[in-house]
Amino acid sequence: MITTQDLKNSFGSKRNVIKNRLDEFESIYRNCDDGKLFEEMVFCILTAGTSAQLCIDVMPLIRNIIHTGSKDAITEKLKGCYRFYNIRADYIFVTREYLKKEFNLKIMKMLLSYEDPIERRDFLALNKNIKGLGFKESSHFLRNIGFKGYAILDKHIINALFELGVTDDTKIPSNRAKYLDIEHKFKEYAVNNDFNMDELDLLLWSEKTGTILK
Repeated sequence: MITTQDLKNSFGSKRNVIKNRLDEFESIYRNCDDGKLFEEMVFCILTAGTSAQLCIDVMPLIRNIIHTGSKDAITEKLKGCYRFYNIRADYIFVTREYLKKEFNLKIMKMLLSYEDPIERRDFLALNKNIKGLGFKESSHFLRNIGFKGYAILDKHIINALFELGVTDDTKIPSNRAKYLDIEHKFKEYAVNNDFNMDELDLLLWSEKTGTILK
């Protein structure tokens, strides 16, 4: 069981690593390299239902194909290194072609057109032409490219919030309203206990997994 005091004690030893990781995310935001942004989106599409470390390992193997390759070419690349190669190749290809057609792949410009952070995430999570990004992975993507204030409510974070008494159960939020409700409770907990929300997200994840990844 995780306690608030445990978190405060643990943050002292992990502070620099967490801050450095968030600085890495912010550097992507500052550089606005749309090719890199699409790679981060692909990474988040791949992480659903599998481990972040596996996807970190997979990305160098598919990086050269995801920007211009056909769906079949992406499938073939994923086939030898990733379990859900058919459906995720389709997600990557359909999403890329939509972003190319509608926004010329100017991803950061498109995201910055939304002043409201909730609307920005809604665009990604609810858009039927953007495949594989629900609310959790849309939050993951936005955090990984330097946007602030999004909770990534995966099973590790949900379990930690339950142990801390922030939520009543360990069910993953199944719709927008439930996601927003738990995210609001997460933010309240962070403020009430003098945590930065983005730092707390990484801290909770590291407490449950033993790592501080992206």
